[in-house]
Amino acid sequence: MTGPNGLGDLMRDPDETIRRMDDWAAGFAAKAQRYQAAQEQTERLRLTATSSDGAVSVTVGADGTVTDLTFSNKVKSFPLDELSRQILTTMRRAQSGIADRVAGVMAEQLGDEDRETRGALLDSLRGRFPDPDEPDEQPPAPPGPVPPSPAGGAAVPPAPSAPQASPPPRRPATPDDEDNNPW
Repeated sequence: MTGPNGLGDLMRDPDETIRRMDDWAAGFAAKAQRYQAAQEQTERLRLTATSSDGAVSVTVGADGTVTDLTFSNKVKSFPLDELSRQILTTMRRAQSGIADRVAGVMAEQLGDEDRETRGALLDSLRGRFPDPDEPDEQPPAPPGPVPPSPAGGAAVPPAPSAPQASPPPRRPATPDDEDNNPW
């Protein structure tokens, strides 16, 4: 490592060593500022979706939490199960836009920097907040046939079906979650 541009050259020229360290530190500080700006802009993100009939509007932050929920007078005549369905469907539609909006902020603030980190973050957000209008990847398996009752008349319970894949459980909320930071 004592060849050209190696450690030996740095040891011989302390001024060059100091200049390179200062450049590195300045680059690191600039990167930290870009990430801070991206975080601040992301924390201000709000996405709103309205049900197709205009009865329900839901606004969510970048972490998916509901920040506003409004109803039109139409909901007065809705059965409660229909109202619940519309709230959840509308909330999921609002949340489905989170990854794209965060991607826009990151592109604006960070450019092409840290593609792998950005990809992992955005994949995580897309996994947490999928597009509700897209069908599930695998339709649920139809129930298997029920075996006939034995001659004694006692019913045999059906064999347990294979467990359905479920999304990973969400981690418990922590005080840091309150800052609306998806990363």
